[in-house]
Amino acid sequence: MERRSFLRGAVIGTSAAAFGGTLWQGAASAAPAQPGPGPYGALGSADANGIQLPAGFTSRVIARSGQQVGSTGYAWHSAPDGGACFADGTGWIYVSNSEINPSGGASAVRFSSAGAITGAYRILSGTRTNCAGGKTPWNTWLSCEEVSLGYVYETDPWGVNAAVRRDAMGRFKHEAAAADPVRKVVYLTEDETNGCLYRFVPTTWGSLSSGTLQVLVAGTATSGSFTWANVPDPDGSPTATRSQVSGAKKFNGGEGCHYANDTVWFTTKGDNRLWQLNLTAGTYELAYDDSLVTGGSAPLTGVDNVTGSSSGDLFVAEDGGNMEICVITPDDVVAPFLRIGGQSGSEITGPAFSPDGKRLYFSSQRGTSGSSSGGITYEVTGPFRA
Repeated sequence: MERRSFLRGAVIGTSAAAFGGTLWQGAASAAPAQPGPGPYGALGSADANGIQLPAGFTSRVIARSGQQVGSTGYAWHSAPDGGACFADGTGWIYVSNSEINPSGGASAVRFSSAGAITGAYRILSGTRTNCAGGKTPWNTWLSCEEVSLGYVYETDPWGVNAAVRRDAMGRFKHEAAAADPVRKVVYLTEDETNGCLYRFVPTTWGSLSSGTLQVLVAGTATSGSFTWANVPDPDGSPTATRSQVSGAKKFNGGEGCHYANDTVWFTTKGDNRLWQLNLTAGTYELAYDDSLVTGGSAPLTGVDNVTGSSSGDLFVAEDGGNMEICVITPDDVVAPFLRIGGQSGSEITGPAFSPDGKRLYFSSQRGTSGSSSGGITYEVTGPFRA
């Protein structure tokens, strides 16, 4: 994925070029663009699962909280949240966190090369409010606790090795993690109204047992240069990690985080923004800001989990909003890719592509009931852009 500057406040189906540049500044003279379909076309009518999809795409339910996954005998966890896919021979594994307290943890579903469910099992137990996380290059899943003084747990998607708590990655209200194999670091978001963006620099790449926790330092503007500073006490007690370094930049509710090709993308739900770090240039800027949309019809609200596809598209899940996953393309188009109906009391979580890029997994955390015990995990199959 190339480094890009998406249109701030883009209107559905409209590119930045319509406003004469890649970063629209919301000029009063700019004529409002008209809504339109994204790269996959308009959403169709709701299918049997209540999901509106573009033509050529289909959905199926993979798991429901409290019910057996396929014929595996394993009951799916409540409040499914962050997730990722891992190659497994000719098939793959989808892992998913459980955002409940106590007994959060994470589970996994195994698929054959044809997409049939062949197994399901627990990979992490005895933790609290496991929200998002991230995949490592050595094929482990980092499950993050979204609680005060929460931990990161490194888990085995195959369920063979016991999960390990990674104390060196800091204690704070963790949200998501994104590994950068070029700089050999892991970026971490913090879900606080005055949270920070961190990176963990392992002593040895491939091992998270020791290393240095750093925080992003920058000005108060929405763009500029940044540096990293060591957090003196990653334990976060008695002083919270976000309060230990003068000049640490504050973000309003850090959520999803994704790394690709020298760029980190992360969302802040408190102000409905998508940010990007240009790691080569050492700069940060807004990539999307719904407050700058003309006419008050932002295509993407309640920004939360984010993932990327091989085409360079970003897929951003909504916490609330219209219960959509929106796509943001390399040419700055922002549009709904799917919409779940009848579940306004829920949020969309855990978007992740199968290793071949042909299937997208995600969950409705509370389903139609609006309760953590009503979670539903889905798969969407179709002609995703290569």
